[in-house]
Amino acid sequence: MPNIASVLKEEIARVSRKEVRGETQRLKKASAQYRSDIAALKREVAALRQQLGRLSKVQGKKSQPTAVDEPKTSLRFSAKGFAAQRQRLGLSANALATLLGVSGQSVYKWEDSRARPRASQLSAIAALRKMGKKEAAVRLAELAA
Repeated sequence: MPNIASVLKEEIARVSRKEVRGETQRLKKASAQYRSDIAALKREVAALRQQLGRLSKVQGKKSQPTAVDEPKTSLRFSAKGFAAQRQRLGLSANALATLLGVSGQSVYKWEDSRARPRASQLSAIAALRKMGKKEAAVRLAELAA
């Protein structure tokens, strides 16, 4: 005949395991729910940051101060015309970049229509159109010195 103490001990252990299992299941479910809530909040924050970035770019473009002194003229840019201008002046892309104050890679991208110059650079390109070969060589020598 089994000892009543050992039977009681086994029964207590069984009941306590059952209770612990029930409690851990509830904790696991709550933890999974919290994780999914956190992931949803992170997605929402990322979407809001992206939207804020877009809005700040649009707002930045709208609120750029325009100079009162300068007359507002629209400067056009054509990749073909830009390449032809460089050929007319007989300059390499790096030399032209030095004249304009940009990188040689920018000049290549402008000529391939993979990028467009900024408004501040368009004025320098417009000034370049009025320049001849000799004047370009002189300015390049000045910048190199």
